[in-house]
Amino acid sequence: MRLGAHVSIKGGIENSPYYGKLATCEVIQIFSKNQLQWNSKDIDLSTSLNFKNKCKEYNIEPLSIHASYLINLASPNKDLQEQSITDLAKELEKADELGIRYVVVHPGAHMGEGDINGIKRVGNAIKEVFKRSNSKRSILLLETTAGEGSVLGYRFEQLRDMLDLTNNTSRMGVCFDTCHVFAAGYDIRTEDSFENVLYDFNKKIGLKYLNLFHLNDSKRDLGERLDRHEEIGLGKIGINAFKFLVNYNLFSSLGGILEIPGDIDGYKRNLSILRRLIDGENL
Repeated sequence: MRLGAHVSIKGGIENSPYYGKLATCEVIQIFSKNQLQWNSKDIDLSTSLNFKNKCKEYNIEPLSIHASYLINLASPNKDLQEQSITDLAKELEKADELGIRYVVVHPGAHMGEGDINGIKRVGNAIKEVFKRSNSKRSILLLETTAGEGSVLGYRFEQLRDMLDLTNNTSRMGVCFDTCHVFAAGYDIRTEDSFENVLYDFNKKIGLKYLNLFHLNDSKRDLGERLDRHEEIGLGKIGINAFKFLVNYNLFSSLGGILEIPGDIDGYKRNLSILRRLIDGENL
């Protein structure tokens, strides 16, 4: 597995590969803008070229953009869903301009309207996203969620139904967040239990749609449906799950992105742990 982290864009997107280098990343994930604001600037040619050149210089692949946390494709509020569609369409275009393969998005929350209605809204919204976006290459990944409140995407069946409704699975996939999946009730703590979860994923969705991992331990216990990330091996999931995952042959070409602790030294520490697991060292 190719390992990296979600790095800062402080000072401009073109600086993110340098932060990735400092953190010893092979791959990186970024926000394309302030994730808590709708306002967004277009990517100009100079920024795009500078970003690509620095990725090449530092031998880092920019693997994913994480879409704004404000996006809610399942919202029954028409204005919010409209803004979400517009924003996500732009993110796909930015990914093309920057040479980034994936855009990761949380499917959204149904806000009391029920799972079935929410899932339908997500599918229809994504169809509209692809209609509006000028993007031709980037792939949209639905992220597995912990299922807090009315948030959708915490069951594999829900993600399958969303993908089916888009009628565009060639441009769609799934980002598997270890913390979220565990919080949602999927036991991945041992090799056997993790294999069972992957078997279920393959049966419900298909492993060919599993394109990216977010590597996060969990502060909260199995099935609590609370999204609380922890450093690798310090949470309720434990080190054995990550040892199994980073050495799983089927995922050797995929990326694994750390999202915590969020600082350079912390990322270096956690990436070192993961690489030692690949090398077979005892921790």
